[in-house]
Amino acid sequence: MAVVPVLREQAARTLARGAVIPAHPLALTAARRLDERRQRALTRYYLAAGAGGVAVGVHTTQFEIRDPEHALFEPVLALAAEELDAHGDPDVVRIAGVAGGTAQAVAEAELARSLGYDAVLVSPRVAGADERALLERARAVGEVLPVVGFYLQTAIGGPVLDRAFWREFASIPSVVAVKAAPFDRYRTLELVRGVAASGRADEIALYTGNDDAIVADLLSEFRVASPDGPRTLRFVGGLLGQWAVGTRAAVSVLDLSRDAADGDVAAYAALGRMASDLVDVNQAVFDPGNDFHGVIAGVHEMLRQQGLLEGTWCLDPAEGLSPGQAEEIARVRRDYPELNDDAFIAAHREEWLR
Repeated sequence: MAVVPVLREQAARTLARGAVIPAHPLALTAARRLDERRQRALTRYYLAAGAGGVAVGVHTTQFEIRDPEHALFEPVLALAAEELDAHGDPDVVRIAGVAGGTAQAVAEAELARSLGYDAVLVSPRVAGADERALLERARAVGEVLPVVGFYLQTAIGGPVLDRAFWREFASIPSVVAVKAAPFDRYRTLELVRGVAASGRADEIALYTGNDDAIVADLLSEFRVASPDGPRTLRFVGGLLGQWAVGTRAAVSVLDLSRDAADGDVAAYAALGRMASDLVDVNQAVFDPGNDFHGVIAGVHEMLRQQGLLEGTWCLDPAEGLSPGQAEEIARVRRDYPELNDDAFIAAHREEWLR
């Protein structure tokens, strides 16, 4: 009989209630080596900002950390774990990204478990893998740690996954959450319908990863069919690259969404006014006009302008900012101070960089 790992009680409670979970970036020096001091500072920022969890080793951390010439997967996960231990809040959820085929993903999950992580986010970007292979890999990984599913947008290598796939994926007993990040409203709805059809909707937390539609996801009620009849499902939080910047502001956004769901008309109106502003910030950071070429470097540039990172270097030298992207990021910082955490970071930056 397959083993079904169980989340820590505090982590399970946080994940189910909903949390801001930043996708952790990678701090590098100009020589493209790990900048440990600034890597730790980023984790400290997220925890001080009120994040309910962190996701490390994911796309924003750069998949290349696994390449033998870098060998950064374990060091980066270990640094975050050390900072989480020092922070000492058991309610913070620790999520590690795993990638590659089944053998690699299982080995990465075992490493994450040894470092004290609660769950793994399974990347669907696997060369040559069909839906059946992705499901079998998830089952194997799910015998090591609880699993968070991930619908990754096709623009950066994610496959198209239909409702039937998500129904079967959500039926895996170790699946505890799913991150929806196809950047597509139709595909997002297919994911939600698939989770509902699995009959496990009460056991699986839905998290938005649609960085271009954060407020829309958090405000949406999905009226869908389930084996027990019609259900209304909601996204309870976000696991986002966008929330790697402006994290304290993101906590306020999530709080407002909860108030709005409870019938607070003023909160609903505030989110409505904020929705397009957040899309504008995301457009500057994620660089969709250039097919997301500067998506990771854009996150770095925001953090560089705020003094938390020294530069925008990526492990792949071909990755970097697009022309005019730095200026766009400076513009949205000026235009939307309530979304960028500038003052909060300025007040605590030296403490985090100690």
